Amino acid sequence: MKYLIVVPDGAADEPMEALGGKTPLEAADIENINALAARGMVGTVQTIPQGMAPGSDIANLSVMGYDPKRYHTGRSPLEAVSMGVDMSDTDVSFRCNIVTLEGDGPYDELTVKDHSAGEITTEEADELVRLLDEKLGTDSIRFYTGVSYRHAMIVHNGSTDCRLTPPHDILDKRVGDYLPQGKDAAFIEDIMRKSYELLKDHPVNAARRARGLNPANSAWIWGQGRKPGLSSFYDKYGVRGAVISAVDLIKGIGLCAGLESIDVEGATGTLNTNFSGKAQAAIDAFRRGLDFVYIHLEATDESSHQGNLTDKLKGLELIDREVVKPLADWLAASGEDYRILVLPDHHTPIRIRTHASMPVPFMLYDSRRQTETDPARSYCEATAASGRAFESGCRLADYFFTGK
Repeated sequence: MKYLIVVPDGAADEPMEALGGKTPLEAADIENINALAARGMVGTVQTIPQGMAPGSDIANLSVMGYDPKRYHTGRSPLEAVSMGVDMSDTDVSFRCNIVTLEGDGPYDELTVKDHSAGEITTEEADELVRLLDEKLGTDSIRFYTGVSYRHAMIVHNGSTDCRLTPPHDILDKRVGDYLPQGKDAAFIEDIMRKSYELLKDHPVNAARRARGLNPANSAWIWGQGRKPGLSSFYDKYGVRGAVISAVDLIKGIGLCAGLESIDVEGATGTLNTNFSGKAQAAIDAFRRGLDFVYIHLEATDESSHQGNLTDKLKGLELIDREVVKPLADWLAASGEDYRILVLPDHHTPIRIRTHASMPVPFMLYDSRRQTETDPARSYCEATAASGRAFESGCRLADYFFTGK
């Protein structure tokens, strides 16, 4: 049996006037996913436990069968694992976004224009992160480069008690209203303020401005946590597998669970990622004997954060055509039984440009349990709402891998 999970991050949305009252999933041409839905199961799943924030860390742990209330120690430490950072039990890892702040006044009066600094390249960001480490790093504080705008700050013998806000939750909001609070807040705020002075006139940003791109002019610190510890995925479900993603968070979850993390050339976590390369990497993994592949695609989430409906629709269609179709075709021709699960980790409505906690729609196709084809059973929020409802991502994962 082969198992495939495809996660179009943040794909779930709301009915939109611009789409004649449809959601992006309803409006996009996703004929291959819909063909599977017509012969499979469509329903909803609550990936965000009550009382927890709708972050991708919590949501993807849930989708992979790990109860976030038991296993979640923070977002950044999962990413640090993927970056190869060797954390001690007393270290605290913080996500260090490289963001775009806008305005001409003091730091407090600036606004958060772009949480991703225009999806800055990793090569550009590395120059900036290395400067932060050179100027702000100490024996107790170090900075590590991740992918694009996503990086890490490790604090030895640090605290996780401070209250920090994800920058994608406060787009167009005043910085001074969302500065760190609680224990260690003062030193974190000091790093953010100093980073702005270091980065705002850096040659990388001068060149970006000249090209009409958003400058990467400040570090934004959030997502703190300690060294994670997940149980073995193989011990849990009896399958050997891999994760494929451009995002350190997903790679880190996979590595912590004992899965492979497969790198794909040209994978960026944006709309310009190598979609077909990810599909081919999954096929290659199945061919060499792996049972399970988890493909994470960030483009739909990034488009939502940017408020870009055109790109969100395009992202959905590329995922359908360049990822789902070749994989579904290969699995069908493989001669083995297989299951395909398609679902976003969380909602990211374009209207609010950040994550939301409501249940997400899923599509589950099982080659051994085809239902009578129903063309009206498409993959979208409305159809899912009348289907089977799973109370947690863990429960859906159990059903997907065990059929129970």
